[in-house]
Amino acid sequence: PSRLRLIPLTPYRWPPAIHAFQCDKGLRICVDLAGVDRSQVDLTVELQRLSIRGTRAAPEPTDAEGRAVQMIAFEIDYGPFERAIELPLPVDVDQARAAQRNGVLWIDLPFKQ
Repeated sequence: PSRLRLIPLTPYRWPPAIHAFQCDKGLRICVDLAGVDRSQVDLTVELQRLSIRGTRAAPEPTDAEGRAVQMIAFEIDYGPFERAIELPLPVDVDQARAAQRNGVLWIDLPFKQ
């Protein structure tokens, strides 16, 4: 007799787009997180690795803006996201900083001295 085995699916995690720059004093990483509140982002900085995780809600019109009656295009990623970046040089984990403006998260990672 054959048996059916169900394997639980892990939810799809979309990878946010990045730009990564090596500067004189450290690395600067720009992460495209339009529509994501900073409170929904979890950053983990290690000596040579950066992990970014979080969630973005599906952008939809509010009832006050008019109820959607038909989906015409649905191209913006939403739901859980995750991106891991291997860093080319060791960074000073204690001096890492992040700031969000205009839908972009900027992460500053000074080189380890």
